[in-house]
Amino acid sequence: MVEAAAPAPLAPTALLLVDIQNGTCGPAGPTGSAGAIQPSTLPHPPQPPRPSRPHGFDAHFQATVLPRLEQALGYARSSGLEVIHTVIANLTADGRDRSLDYKRSGLGFAPGSWEARVIDALAPWPDELVLPKSSSSPFNSTSLDYLLRNIGITQLVVAGLLSDQCIDHTVKDAADRGYEVICLIDACMAESAERHRAAMSCFQGYCRQISVAEFISTFV
Repeated sequence: MVEAAAPAPLAPTALLLVDIQNGTCGPAGPTGSAGAIQPSTLPHPPQPPRPSRPHGFDAHFQATVLPRLEQALGYARSSGLEVIHTVIANLTADGRDRSLDYKRSGLGFAPGSWEARVIDALAPWPDELVLPKSSSSPFNSTSLDYLLRNIGITQLVVAGLLSDQCIDHTVKDAADRGYEVICLIDACMAESAERHRAAMSCFQGYCRQISVAEFISTFV
């Protein structure tokens, strides 16, 4: 009788949660909290600030996307996968270190502010990495690539906000650097369902696109 081959070991894998923070998808901030940088504080004022979240954005996040993120995070932790969080956060008080895109769109949160913290529901464990970023892709404004290579990560599972912006940039940059990328399609969202679908179509060649349920069943 021929014995069944042992399953191949999993590639060293990290779950990367992108910009799931109070300033992007959290509740209304506390009174007096330091939010987005005001144009008047910048030496070169940006274009008009980003509009508020679209109607229905928060409800969809809370009802549909957040539960999937919680499932993915819980599974990653219980399976011993590396977990890394990114948050949009400036290094400087006036945001002069931000990317041109962030300056033009008025996007940025003060270092150490309430808005720059991961939401309570996904709060990082003490030894999980939290990387503040000031550009769409964490590969451009953080040491993410250096850290992944030091840890030995070859496969990156990506989820978070927004599908057509930071997720798009992150997936493409990771693939270009040689990582095997998986995007959790139901643990990402954009400002509309149409934009989410368009983003998934745009970068499908850079990654595998699976649901959280498929992620969990694949890695069992």
